[in-house]
Amino acid sequence: MSEKDLETMNTSAEETVEAVEEATAEAATPEALGEAIKEINSEETTQPEAKAEVAKAAPEQPVKKTRKELKEEKKRQKEAIQAYHVSNWQIIKNYHTYNKKERAHYKYIFMRRITEKVWPVFRFLILFGLGFVILYPLMYMVSTAIRPQEQMNDPSIMWIPKNVIFSNFVTVWEAINFPKVLLQTILINVVCSLLQVVTCGITGYGFARFKFKGKGLMFGIVILQIIVPVQVVLIPLFMQFRFFDIFGIIKLITGSSINLVSTPAALYMQAFFCNGIRAGVFILLFRQFFRGLPKELEDAAYLDGCGPVKTFVKVMVPNAKTSFLTVFIFSIVWYWNDSYVTSMFFNEPFTIAMEIENIGLTVMKFLTGDTNGSVSDYLVYVEAGCLMSLLPILIMYIFLQKHFVEGVERSGLVS
Repeated sequence: MSEKDLETMNTSAEETVEAVEEATAEAATPEALGEAIKEINSEETTQPEAKAEVAKAAPEQPVKKTRKELKEEKKRQKEAIQAYHVSNWQIIKNYHTYNKKERAHYKYIFMRRITEKVWPVFRFLILFGLGFVILYPLMYMVSTAIRPQEQMNDPSIMWIPKNVIFSNFVTVWEAINFPKVLLQTILINVVCSLLQVVTCGITGYGFARFKFKGKGLMFGIVILQIIVPVQVVLIPLFMQFRFFDIFGIIKLITGSSINLVSTPAALYMQAFFCNGIRAGVFILLFRQFFRGLPKELEDAAYLDGCGPVKTFVKVMVPNAKTSFLTVFIFSIVWYWNDSYVTSMFFNEPFTIAMEIENIGLTVMKFLTGDTNGSVSDYLVYVEAGCLMSLLPILIMYIFLQKHFVEGVERSGLVS
C-alpha cells in the first residue's frame, strides 16, 4: 500500500469522525441521530483500492473440508507412508546387504515392531494369571457357600449349583454367635489400630526429624521387628503377659503378678508400645513420609512459637492424614485376619479369625452335638463363614478406597 493511499484513508476516517460529531451535536432526538448516521454510512468514505489492500492483508479463514476430502487426504498420507515403509520380511531378506549404520537402524525398527506385537500378549497373560489367582478362590467360595452339602459330591456340578440356598449363612450365624464375635473383633481391631496409628506416627516423626543418641541402634530394632518372625518372640511375650509385672513393683504391692492372658489388655499394651502386629512396617512408613515433607513447615511453626509437640499436632498431622488413614486400614486388615498371635493370648475363640479357623468343628458340634465327624462333610458351612468374615472388610475398603490408594501413593511404600 502506497503512502498516498494511506493519506487518503486517514483523511476519509477524519471526515467520518467529524461528520458523526456534527450529527450528534445537531441531533435533538434519537430518530434524528439515526438518520444522520445512516446518511454518513451511505457515503463512500473509503477508496476501492484501500478496501482491496485491507482485504488482502486480512488473514485467510480456514476452509472447512468435507468428510470425503478428509478421507481422501488420509488415504494419500497413508499411501505416502507406505511408499517409504519397509516390512519386517524386507528387513530380514536384505539385512546382509546393509552397511553397519543401516543394520543398526533396521535392527532397532525390527525389534521395536516385535515388541509392540508381543508385549500386549504377555501383558494379557500376566493380568489374566493374576486375576485368576485372586478371583478363583473367591468364585469357588461363593459357588460352594450357596449350595447344599450333598451337591459337593455331585460330579455333574462344577460352578453353578442345581438349587441356590442361603440357609448355610444362617447356620454359621447361629453357630458362632456372629453378632457377639463381630463386636469383639471390632473392639480389638479399632482400639489396637488407633493406638498403633498414634504411637507409630509419633515414633516415625521422631526418627525422621530429630537427632539423638542411640537413634541408629533404636531404628535397627525397628528393622528387626520387620525381619524377625513373630514366632521367635511370641513365647517370651506370652510369659510376660501371663505373669505381668513392672520391675517387680506389682508383686511387691499385691504379693503376686497379674494375669493378662485372655483379656484384650494384652493386645492393647502391645499396640500402645509399638509392638503390635506389623508395627515396624508402620513406623518405617511414617518415617519415610515425614522425611519427604519440607523442613520449612517446621521452621515456620517454630517462628510462630510452636514447640515440637504443637508442631506435630498442628502442622504435621494435617499434612499426613492420608498416611494415617493408610496405616489405620492396614492395621485393621492385619488384625482382622490374624489368628496366630491372637490365639496365643486367648484360650477361647474371641475374634472372627479365630472362629473361622475352627468353623468346621464349631458347625459340626452345633448341628450334631458331637465333634467326631469329618470336617469335609461341612465344607459349605466353612466357605459360608469365610464369606461372612470377608464382608465387613470389603465394605470398609469400598468406602475408603480413594483415600487408601492416595495414601499409598504419597507414602514411603512407593518412594
